[in-house]
Amino acid sequence: MPYEKAKVKEEERGNYKSRNAFRTISEVSKELDVPQHVLRFWESKFSQIKPMKRAGNRRYYRPEDVEVLKFISHKLYSDGYTIKGVQKLIKDHGIKVVIDAWKPDGTDNILNQDPLKHSVNKNVDVTASDRGTIQEVLLELKSLRASLD
Repeated sequence: MPYEKAKVKEEERGNYKSRNAFRTISEVSKELDVPQHVLRFWESKFSQIKPMKRAGNRRYYRPEDVEVLKFISHKLYSDGYTIKGVQKLIKDHGIKVVIDAWKPDGTDNILNQDPLKHSVNKNVDVTASDRGTIQEVLLELKSLRASLD
């Protein structure tokens, strides 16, 4: 019984953590609904995930790490990317641009958005190749803007 009370208090305390607070691997695992060993595996595949390690190698994830993990989880499990696909996405566009552009609800997401969707001249014929080039230029511009911030 005392153990269960302590567990409840721990869960209650977890609900009141600041958004900027570091998270343990178990908290992140619960939030993302991903086993802890998967999070450790992702650390080995994505150099952008750098949890702080304390005594006994306990991991503490920064808010930025959690955002990267949310992005990876969404791309792998919801969008059907492979690990190599997500790695390439991050490599090609930079982690800051990818994370800033990504929203889980899909709104205003430059990674899935058609850059010509809001074009002024609707009569312009654009090939798939041109669309790809425009998308690359758009992402590069967003990356440059992010680096200036």
